[in-house]
Amino acid sequence: MLLLVASNVFMTFAWYGHLKFKSSPLWIAVMASWAIAFFEYWLAVPANRIGSGAGYSGAELKTMQEVITLSVFVLFSIFYLGEKPTLNHLLGFGLIALGAAVVFRGPFR
Repeated sequence: MLLLVASNVFMTFAWYGHLKFKSSPLWIAVMASWAIAFFEYWLAVPANRIGSGAGYSGAELKTMQEVITLSVFVLFSIFYLGEKPTLNHLLGFGLIALGAAVVFRGPFR
C-alpha cells in the first residue's frame, strides 16, 4: 500500500504539478511530467505485482489505486495548488469511495 501511495504522489505531480507554471512552454511541462512519471512506474508496477501476489484481483488493485489517487489529490490540491475542494468535489469523491466499498465488501462477492 505504501508503494501505491508513493507512486500516486509522483503521478499527481507529473499530471498536475505543472499547473503552477503555466507560463512555461507546454513541451517543457510534458517532458518534466514524463520524467516524473518514469519514477512513478518504478513504484506502481512493483506495488501491483506485490498486491496481485497477495491475492488482490486486478479490479481490487485498480479500486485501491483510484481511492489513493483521490486522497493524494485532495491534499495536493489544498497544499500545493492552493485550491480548496468544494462540497460537490467531496461528495463526488465520497461516492467513488462508496463504490470502492462495494468492490471490496459488496453483496455480490
